Amino acid sequence: MRQILNISLPEDTVKMIKQEAKKEGFVSVSEFIRHVLRVYNTKKLLKDIRQSQKEFAAGKGKVLKSFKDLR
Repeated sequence: MRQILNISLPEDTVKMIKQEAKKEGFVSVSEFIRHVLRVYNTKKLLKDIRQSQKEFAAGKGKVLKSFKDLR
């Protein structure tokens, strides 16, 4: 189910968003914003994965033998 989120932005920011959405071929500003959020979430996930890799390399990881070990 979709919900509407209203935000207030400076006029120049709105203009830039509309220009970028059109330039990049998005059918709407909403689709452009959804794309930006997907990119943000992907980058955040990648950052979390890299942090986990560092922790595992530092010996802070735990080898799980079954799903029960997740507790």
